[in-house]
Amino acid sequence: MKHYESSLRTNSTVDQAQDAVTKLHNSVNQALSHPNDQTLTQAENSLQHAEEAVSHAPEGSVGGHGVDLTEDRLADEKKRLALAEAANSKTGQ
Repeated sequence: MKHYESSLRTNSTVDQAQDAVTKLHNSVNQALSHPNDQTLTQAENSLQHAEEAVSHAPEGSVGGHGVDLTEDRLADEKKRLALAEAANSKTGQ
């Protein structure tokens, strides 16, 4: 079954937060590989969206399931984004 894992999802606030953090991860990857003002702005916008989604994650969780992992992933992506911002400031773009 091609989309087996996604068929188990409920589209809960936790699922939405996980998706937002995954999109943030992709944006940060882009900013790290091509550090410039545009990719950093896109990553910062994605960060704002992910933070908002993660803040609502507990509302739809059952016993907090998945919230801690999502919060940890968000924290990791914030660190990676800081690295991208530092790389951009060194290149002077």
